[in-house]
Amino acid sequence: MRPIPWAALAVLLSLLSPFAALAADGGLREALRRAAPSADPAVIGLALEATQCAVRSGLPSSQRLAVIDYSRPSTEPRLWVFDLSSQTLLYQELVAHGRNSGENQARSFSNADGSLESSIGLFRTLDPYNGHNGYSLRMEGLEPGINDHALQRALVIHGASYVSYSAARNQGRIGRSWGCPAVPLAVAPRLIDTLKGGQYVFAYYPDRHWLSSSPYLHCPGGELAGAP
Repeated sequence: MRPIPWAALAVLLSLLSPFAALAADGGLREALRRAAPSADPAVIGLALEATQCAVRSGLPSSQRLAVIDYSRPSTEPRLWVFDLSSQTLLYQELVAHGRNSGENQARSFSNADGSLESSIGLFRTLDPYNGHNGYSLRMEGLEPGINDHALQRALVIHGASYVSYSAARNQGRIGRSWGCPAVPLAVAPRLIDTLKGGQYVFAYYPDRHWLSSSPYLHCPGGELAGAP
């Protein structure tokens, strides 16, 4: 079989995904790094590796991508939401971690129900609903043993009054959730509507076991993603 010419392959990739053709030469990665200069470029790179692997594995592509960097303290913005088609930054926000994950700095993560810890890894959003925490967004954890109990644990994106800069100033950290990536109340409805319906959420922490074993960071048939 003759190899497909690169130009034809680029066209095919662009039809399959809004970001695949750009990502092939690093164009999207560089664009997102420029759009969010305060984010760790290596974490953005891992997020793109994971989402591209998911698409190559048969999951649908998405128009938007949320990146959470739990290696940063809760008093700093550590959630970025990108529009992949326009290569722009839509949100840069504070985000809570679970009560048992740590104080200002998250240190531990769990997939277990009742742990009150956050989960890391790649998620895909489902549909929003109105629940105990108001307008909320369900997420499906895609990584077995790492976050695939997210639905049964009700790990959702929702707004919370304790996620604020005033809380950070008053107590040296923002408030903590039961494991959910809670965001500021004022931005929650718009952010949820931006991410609903099959977008990807990538939650990062430099956990050695996860970095070495995640199927989305070691994609079959692809290059291994480099850890920051």
